[in-house]
Amino acid sequence: MSIQTQQSLTGFIATEPQLTTTSKGQARFYARVGVRHQREEPDGTMTDLEPTFHHLVLFRAAAKRAHALLVKDDSFVASGRVHPFTYERDGKTIRDEEFIAAAIGHDSLRTRYDVDRSRRAGQTVEADAAERPTPRPRRKPAPISDTPRRPSAESTAVAL
Repeated sequence: MSIQTQQSLTGFIATEPQLTTTSKGQARFYARVGVRHQREEPDGTMTDLEPTFHHLVLFRAAAKRAHALLVKDDSFVASGRVHPFTYERDGKTIRDEEFIAAAIGHDSLRTRYDVDRSRRAGQTVEADAAERPTPRPRRKPAPISDTPRRPSAESTAVAL
């Protein structure tokens, strides 16, 4: 089976994140994000360019979690997809796009943080086990014998 991939986006949260509810009652996270750009010079050095700004959205549980974790100026890495859309402004149709993230987290290259590996409140060992995939059955190992199964290189060598 091939590896399933998604688009990724790295940047920084440029505005205070907003957590709202859609018309269907789903949680929706929204923030404007900045994406850093660089240009490689002929001598091999990099020149920082002005960032570009884009719309970032997440939905449902991912939206709630992102809102609890991310604040303005945080660096992030997200995976998801680009969604083009249009809207009307002053009688004109405007084309734009947003990044709909399925997953998001802090950028470990730009963020120092500690990972809390303790169990979440209300989580039990049984709940942990239910979330893990069922392990594949293990094959019984072959018995180990003192006698070689096939002749060694020494025993098959021919003296000339």
